[in-house]
Amino acid sequence: MAREFTSVGVVGLGTMGAGIVEVFARNGIDVVAVEISDGALERGRATLTGSTDRAVAKGKLAAADRDALLSRVTFAVGLDALHSVDLVIEAVPEHLDLKQRIFAELDRVCKPEAILATNTSSLSVTEISVATTRPNQVIGIHFFNPAPVMKLVEVVRTVVTSAEVVADVEALCERLGKVDVTINDRAGFIANALLFGYLNHAVSMFESRYATREDIDAAMKLGCGLPMGPLALMDLIGLDTAYEILDTMYRRGGRDRRHAPVPLIKQMVTAGLLGRKSGRGFYTYERPGSPVVVPDEQTPVAAESALADGARGIAKVGVVGSGTMATGIIEVFAKAGYEVVSVTRGAEKSAKVFEAVKTSLNKGVVRGKLSEADRDAALGRINWSATLEHLADVDLVVEAVVEELSVKKALFASLDEICKPGVVLATTTSSLPVIDVAMATQRPADVVGLHFFNPAPIMPLVEIVQTIRTSAETTATARAVCAALGKTGVVCGDRSGFIVNALLFPYLNDAVKMLEASYSTADDIDHAMKLGCGYPMGPFELLDVVGLDVSLAIQRELYLELREPGFAPAPLLEHLVTAGYLGRKSGRGFRDHTRR
Repeated sequence: MAREFTSVGVVGLGTMGAGIVEVFARNGIDVVAVEISDGALERGRATLTGSTDRAVAKGKLAAADRDALLSRVTFAVGLDALHSVDLVIEAVPEHLDLKQRIFAELDRVCKPEAILATNTSSLSVTEISVATTRPNQVIGIHFFNPAPVMKLVEVVRTVVTSAEVVADVEALCERLGKVDVTINDRAGFIANALLFGYLNHAVSMFESRYATREDIDAAMKLGCGLPMGPLALMDLIGLDTAYEILDTMYRRGGRDRRHAPVPLIKQMVTAGLLGRKSGRGFYTYERPGSPVVVPDEQTPVAAESALADGARGIAKVGVVGSGTMATGIIEVFAKAGYEVVSVTRGAEKSAKVFEAVKTSLNKGVVRGKLSEADRDAALGRINWSATLEHLADVDLVVEAVVEELSVKKALFASLDEICKPGVVLATTTSSLPVIDVAMATQRPADVVGLHFFNPAPIMPLVEIVQTIRTSAETTATARAVCAALGKTGVVCGDRSGFIVNALLFPYLNDAVKMLEASYSTADDIDHAMKLGCGYPMGPFELLDVVGLDVSLAIQRELYLELREPGFAPAPLLEHLVTAGYLGRKSGRGFRDHTRR
């Protein structure tokens, strides 16, 4: 039988602490909310009442339920008020010495059977527990922000936490309507260990001026379906908090350079640029604490003037290829009003592409997203060909052939001879160096990467990849074309993985390493990232969809270019690919899909 918790204490009433108070009080549990001073206590009370008032205003909480909730909370200054509670959760800043002092005092104040819990997101629960005489009753209960909304709780046991305490806390999480994942005491636990390596990498990308803050954030939101871009998320978390978490994980987690804080983070913290709470971080906000971004000196100029900056006029577009990506790109251009020349290797392939485009457009009509007249007009704009010579008068060529450098180089050499001067030559490669393709021509200034995402008619993102030889005019033309297609074009340099894959796949690789180390299960890791970070899919779900062979190939490319030990492909990923477990397409990857 699980222990019945009738009263809990919460130490620290910042955003997280006040949210934890609300979670317990919402679920009928009496709460003693403790702060260090009267002023801090009143700020905590205001945070709690503000949150519950907003819930009432949005119709998510009845006024009577709010009043009942608030009546369950007793506010007090000092830890002595916690003498009779069944459980205490500490939610003070991430400083080990501070937490140890609080736990030593809680050990003195609280009744012998009380469970002492920390909400730490990165510090060692074990090191906190040894400040007490009851380390077997100390546990980590890591809520995610905002605690009343986020479903995940990481339950962190140390090597001496009793099994009864773990079971009691797991039952409590269920009572609170939370999904818990129980794990051992390791730096970053699940979610932060995976999240902060990715965030740190994004800051590094920005620091090196590889891409703008807006383009990095747009790429990850639109390319991966994430709720926030990484730099906006850093501002929300707070750069000082992020620095402490990264520094702790680096020191405790084997000194993996993926977690060594990028120097820019420490510089910004020193300068007081802490994110939303200070009114400025990677972005500038209306006022401290506000989520409203306002323009600053880094804000891009208006799209219209940027697109007009030397962009060439594009009326006729050639698309080379017959696969899924080529088919989608043909449809995108035709629907946007461009005349399209589709070139494939033979009439049979052209017929298949025609049928695929027609089927897709018909689905648009059935779903009410396209009129029959628009469908017919789009099909009427497409010319079908099996010879590259028919590209002699186009203004833009988009190559979407097999992802082999020799094939692409041979194609671009042919296009160089056939196409008129001034044509923009674009490759859709997702992993190969664009400069290698460009140098197969005598006009590398006219070559650019246009990396569409699959399925092209639906996905709103295009990565515009400029090499060191790409002209500003060519980049401006690519941006204008993306805007005309209704896509968001993000500009980046010619580095392996561009923006999305360079940030996404090391995160996926880290998840595989976590599974490989038997730290957690694939299900719990997927739960942690979906429920704790709001990701649309967990890493193992996503790997099985993408294909483990594709993922391994991309990770190898990243490792070969960056030579960063943390980017080395996880051996487990290599073994699964060798065994033919490629994900959904083979019926088995990290999960068995044949039984579903």
